[in-house]
Order: sequence, then C-alpha cells, then structure tokens
Amino acid sequence: MKVRILGCGTSSGVPRIGNDWGQCDPDNPRNLRSRSSILISLGGFRLLVDTSPDMRLQLLDAEVGAVDGIIWTHEHADHCHGLDDLRQIMHLRGSLVPAYARNHVLDTLKWRFTYAFAGNAGYPALVDPIDLLDHQSIGPIEVSAIEMPHGPIKASGLIFSDGVHKIGYATDFSKFTDDMVDFFQGVDLFIIDALRRYPHPTHPHLAMTLAALEKCGNPRAIITHMDNTMDYDDLAAELPPGVEPGYDGLEVQL
Repeated sequence: MKVRILGCGTSSGVPRIGNDWGQCDPDNPRNLRSRSSILISLGGFRLLVDTSPDMRLQLLDAEVGAVDGIIWTHEHADHCHGLDDLRQIMHLRGSLVPAYARNHVLDTLKWRFTYAFAGNAGYPALVDPIDLLDHQSIGPIEVSAIEMPHGPIKASGLIFSDGVHKIGYATDFSKFTDDMVDFFQGVDLFIIDALRRYPHPTHPHLAMTLAALEKCGNPRAIITHMDNTMDYDDLAAELPPGVEPGYDGLEVQL
C-alpha cells in the first residue's frame, strides 16, 4: 500500500496569492504547497481523498490519469471545489466515479454541484454518490471513518488498511477527542494536520498535534495542511524523531 501526498497546504496554499511566502523560504521547493489531498494505491487500485482546487495539477504531477474512487472528508471548498475536474476522470474510466462521503456532505455537494450528480443540458453526471460508512471495503482497501470536530461542522478522519498495514489520515479537526485517540491507535503511518505553531479556532496547532501523536503511541507521522508560517527546513530541525513535515509529491510505501 502506498500513499502520495498530493497537497499539504492549507486553504490558501503556499505561497498565498500576492506571492506571500510568509516565513517559508521561497527557494525551497518543499515549501510550495497546494491544497490538501492524498492518493492511496494498492495493487493498481487508486483511491483519491478530496478533490482540491489544485487536483488537476496534482494528478498531472503524479502522472495519474484515472482513479477508482474518491472520498470527501468534508464540504469545505479547499477539499471539494476541484470537483469539476472529475469530468476527465469519468471520461477516462468510461463510467461514473464512485464518490464516498457522509450523507450530509453529499447533500451539500449535490446542492452546490447539481450537474455533477444529475447531469445537465445533455452532459452526463460525473459521480456516483455513496454513503461513507464507519467500516467498508473500497476495492481491495479497508476503509474506516470517524467523525472529528472541525469548528461548527464535522470532518471524517480515515484509516486505510491492506490487511497488514494501516495509514491514518486526519486533517481539519479542532479537538483530538478520546474517541479519536482510540480510533487511531496502532496505525503504522499517521498523516495529520498541524496548521501553524499558535492556536487556531478550527484546526490543530503544532503542540496539539504532537500531543495527539503521543496519545496514539507515537506512530511515524507526517505533518500536513500547513500554512505559510511553517517553513520546511525549520520544521524538519525541530520535530521529534519519527515526525516529519510533508511536502507535495512525498510518497511512502508500506
């Protein structure tokens, strides 16, 4: 099982519009961050997590032309609004793209992107919406989900398993609950949000994330969903053993 970090940036990316690199070194390509998304692969089967506004370039960089399914973690624009680029994936597949999310997320996206679910003016639909369950098989990958508080809404935390290894993925949470501690125990790799070093109302800051990892038994971890205060080299120097900053294009195979 392999995971590729397609994007590890926050909603505004790095740099922000206006060429705003903040505290990130613009000469380090690992500071160039598109909006957060990952790709899980197993035996030729590909599962895309979130359709970021940067999805087209992310998949071009990964040299991936088709995916076998997608999961939306929640309804925020930086995780969903590349949805229209599923049109080309649908054409390459020759069929609708299976798209998994909690029912309330699907309802929101059906309202925003009616044409993608129902077709319009002779154009076909793009996706086949499927309820994301707490536990289910998506192709050869076992997927487990948990609801995480994300300010006033919920986002889905995920575990992907090939029957031997487990990859955890948690972005967009404002509290690391006891249920989340139990859920993520035993993962071999944990890709986890740490937006910045100082508190944020709807995302974890670095100290919260490191405390969460400790509660989960200190698995190998990769930090994602970072803003322009999180310079790659500075983070790499300060993070504890077994924890590393992510970067767009990073791949790990278990």
